[in-house]
Amino acid sequence: MYLCFASTNRGLEELLAKEIGNFGGKDTNIVKSGVRFQADMTSIMKLNLHSRLASRIMLQVGFGNYSNEKDIYDIAYKVSWQEWFSVENSIKVATNAIASPLKSLEFITLKVKDAICDNFVAKYNSRPDVNKYTPDIRVYNFLTHDTVTIYLDTSGESLFKRGYRQNKLEAPLKENLAAGLINLTGWSKDIPFHDPMCGSGTIAIEAASYGLNIAPGLRRNFAFTHLLNYQKRLWQSLQEEAKEAINYKEELQIFASDIDQRAIDIAEDNCRKLGISKYIRFTCADFLSNKAPANSGILLTNPPYGVRLEEKEHLNAMYPKYASHLKKYYAAWNCYFLTSDLEMPKLMRLRPSKKIPLYNSELECRLFEFKMVSGSNRESK
Repeated sequence: MYLCFASTNRGLEELLAKEIGNFGGKDTNIVKSGVRFQADMTSIMKLNLHSRLASRIMLQVGFGNYSNEKDIYDIAYKVSWQEWFSVENSIKVATNAIASPLKSLEFITLKVKDAICDNFVAKYNSRPDVNKYTPDIRVYNFLTHDTVTIYLDTSGESLFKRGYRQNKLEAPLKENLAAGLINLTGWSKDIPFHDPMCGSGTIAIEAASYGLNIAPGLRRNFAFTHLLNYQKRLWQSLQEEAKEAINYKEELQIFASDIDQRAIDIAEDNCRKLGISKYIRFTCADFLSNKAPANSGILLTNPPYGVRLEEKEHLNAMYPKYASHLKKYYAAWNCYFLTSDLEMPKLMRLRPSKKIPLYNSELECRLFEFKMVSGSNRESK
């Protein structure tokens, strides 16, 4: 068993811990923006293939206390790098820190890179190449005020990059956050689902992928395939199992719309790339002109946040209209809005039944739940 760390969006840690347990991870420990756990290589491969919530799955190879840069070099040098990858593999090193007293993270990155290369030179008189863009092996250092943890990244590119979203709009919602939102609503595949401000379709596509049981990692490559303990036949069998588990016979009721035709075109193109076009009904329409597509269901959307003053003023005027529309056309629906505007419920004059703290990258947000039972959500005057 290896010590591992899975990163995710802040607010999704508990959901990720449960997911890790479902794929064989043990001894989960929730921390800010991630989960520490133990796993064997089979579970590590399964998590990379199946996790809808993680950003990366990293395997710990070094740990120790430090007081200066030389200490970190020594800790990195002692790692048996040759047990993990070959000198022919290219590498990239990155460093993050919380409350570290050291002045330059770039210098730490350089020292760890030097330690890895010096280790190989001492044993083989040869050193791995550095590739800043498409490395075979990614090494991550995480510093606290007095400890350094060194990880091998088993994922490669971030896991939210599923491989289907070639076309996207500005500031799209990351796929793992979209999957987390769906999980938080409690949606199941027999319930109608609607995103009325869908943008490039990420939420609806993630819902369809979940409903059809499509493993998120089936369309991409992973860094663990470059490790020396990689078992190719085992990986191929895990991929085959995931493909056989897809149920294309599901009759999903997923609806998505947006006022921007370009957004709908991009969303439909992304759907075609994943081969799930028939499971999502896209329409170009203003939310306020659209009635609910079913008698009841889950509405989940990520509306504009209104960063600039003029946008904020426009949204403040729109919120009461959203509320009126929900009351009129979405009775018996559970409606969820992810927004960084914490004043949204007050301006809508609706009382949320849940306010779930989440982060969209570094932006603090809330997932507000409104249960649209006629007459029960209006705030008393």
